Amino acid sequence: MKKGDKAPDFSLQNTEGNYITLSEITGEGKSLLLFFPLAFSGICTDEMCIIRDNMKLYNSLKVNVAGISIDSFFTLREFKRSNNLNFILLSDFNKTASRNYQCIYEDYYGMKGVSKRGAFVIDRDKTILYAEILDQDDQFPDFNTIFKHLS
Repeated sequence: MKKGDKAPDFSLQNTEGNYITLSEITGEGKSLLLFFPLAFSGICTDEMCIIRDNMKLYNSLKVNVAGISIDSFFTLREFKRSNNLNFILLSDFNKTASRNYQCIYEDYYGMKGVSKRGAFVIDRDKTILYAEILDQDDQFPDFNTIFKHLS
């Protein structure tokens, strides 16, 4: 996945078990999709809390933010509650979105099919404006570059 590609559509469960599509997230503006390996792991929790703490900025830019992992929506519900996250979390339990966005580890510490850490800025026409997929799980996406593509 790279800049200029059409973002693959998806239908994933949110923390309430309701299905959300990419079209619903993009709505009338830009969206930021953040794939992350596993809820409750150290770096993933830190990353999602950084997003939480900067939601005023995302809201001022009218950007819809969604975190996506392969955790069940039950796990993500507790993760969202325990970290007071103020944005959408989506369960890619069946790994379809992670595969379609080419953002997946085939083997992650012995676990098969875990999302890589990745960031995608997508416009309302579902065109990818920015794509970053990290092979190292202990790094954050380049938030400064992401902000440049959101404004």
